[in-house]
Amino acid sequence: MFDDLNDLYQQVILDHSRSPRNFRELEGANCTAQGHNPLCGDNVTLYLIMEGDTIREISFQGSGCAISKASASILTESLKGRSKQEAEALFARVHDMVTTGKGGSEMGKLAVFAGVYKFPARVKCAILPWHAVLSAIEGRSEPVSTES
Repeated sequence: MFDDLNDLYQQVILDHSRSPRNFRELEGANCTAQGHNPLCGDNVTLYLIMEGDTIREISFQGSGCAISKASASILTESLKGRSKQEAEALFARVHDMVTTGKGGSEMGKLAVFAGVYKFPARVKCAILPWHAVLSAIEGRSEPVSTES
């Protein structure tokens, strides 16, 4: 059963990497942020249309490993329509999950990253888009990096 679940998670990650959702520059974005992981070479730019504290639309562009692209893809699906506070709370849960492996059963699609904690070098790949989206919704202009 466990191997079947791992295989399914790997398939979902590969699917989102090969065919990322919301992979485009977003016309009319009023919040953007860039992120870079120099160890893996991941680069991501998040585009958001915020209406008040609500993420009305979200997309990304970038390049990098399968985990980074899949994380950004699933992030965009998970955050559309959520408030800034909900995004911050979800970031905390995702960060905890990818660093400890705990809490994956309550995370829906994001549970595909529950096993990342077993590969410490990949934690930064999975969490980079999340740091970038927080930077965007907080209005910070400097790019985020996994090494700062």
